[in-house]
Amino acid sequence: MKFTYDPRYNIAYIRFQEKNAEVEAIRLSDELVVDIAPDGTVYGIELLNANEQVSRDDSGEFVIVNEATGKRAEFSLVQ
Repeated sequence: MKFTYDPRYNIAYIRFQEKNAEVEAIRLSDELVVDIAPDGTVYGIELLNANEQVSRDDSGEFVIVNEATGKRAEFSLVQ
């Protein structure tokens, strides 16, 4: 899995796997697009207006939590 952010276009992308087939981009809202393969596999989630979405309630922190161990890592996404 890979999380990328492009500040030029203010778009973040959560990629679950490399695209190895044509995908359909399904726009769920003005700020959310999901890329899905014909077999239903989710390839990624695109966040439009990303800096607004990631800084709404958590000061722009990206937090990864292992629910089994309680370990967590935090990364700042806003400057």
